Amino acid sequence: MKNGDVTGAHLGMVLWAVIVGASFPVVGLLSEGLPSLLLTAMRFAIAALAMLPLVWRRGPRIPGIRALLLYASMGLCLAGFFGVMFWAAHRVSALSMSALFVSMPLLAYGAGRAFGIEPRATCLPAILALGAVGALALALAQSGGDLATLQFGWGEAAFLLGCIASALYPVLSKWGLARGTLSPDAAIRTFWSLAMGGALIALAGLAMEPVAAMAKMQPKDILLVAYLGVFSSGVTFWLMQRGTGVLTPGAVTAYSYLAPFVSMLVLFATQPEVIGWYWLPGSVLVVTAMVLLFRTGTTEPAVSHSDLGSLRD
Repeated sequence: MKNGDVTGAHLGMVLWAVIVGASFPVVGLLSEGLPSLLLTAMRFAIAALAMLPLVWRRGPRIPGIRALLLYASMGLCLAGFFGVMFWAAHRVSALSMSALFVSMPLLAYGAGRAFGIEPRATCLPAILALGAVGALALALAQSGGDLATLQFGWGEAAFLLGCIASALYPVLSKWGLARGTLSPDAAIRTFWSLAMGGALIALAGLAMEPVAAMAKMQPKDILLVAYLGVFSSGVTFWLMQRGTGVLTPGAVTAYSYLAPFVSMLVLFATQPEVIGWYWLPGSVLVVTAMVLLFRTGTTEPAVSHSDLGSLRD
């Protein structure tokens, strides 16, 4: 595999982190009282429609039954994470959710090892652990260092299951690519996983949320959801699928550590009075982990599909 492909995948994931991190404040602009699951289903539908021209240009072919089942499993991972996240948001503290979320790259690495698509290495787990400590430090800085809200109960256990589901998404993508089940085209994989995930989230929303509440949407809400659908879902999932085709699941999910760092920069730009030294340790650790990940990924390219079988040995 060419170093240029690996470098491009890393740069694409940096862009992924920038879009995701900058989207957090946008979500806060939505009107209160709107059903979260149905909004997410609408967001995924818009994202899938945004991908449709790219998919149609490559030929409007429906995947085979094995591919559809795998896309459904990937969609279930998305539906599971977003569904549990919205449920836990009212039952779990933000600090506890952040602490559990930083485990996702390590979970993806472990699942990748179990599926035989992640090479045995010592540097990547160390980099992931460094990034996790940095991201957790940023979460502590955002909460004012209030450790009293850090706990583990049934709500936290449910959110951890959601994180496991999210970690499995790139693992299943890489596994399907290695077996030749999924399309090698990132846009096609993005479209079908978003379509399946959106359908499952819509079913959950119809069962759990009042559909009439969607009538409260204002024109600005529709524009915000459209933006989130095209960029924060469509483009980001395409970038993730593009990265998954080159990098390992652990390396792809590691860029989730960079998203809170981007959100911190947005916060500083809009509210400079909150800047303090307590943001520095986590920022340094996250940036250091990302630099190490980038350097490791460009000097030791990800394993190609033809070599994936040897990783099980």
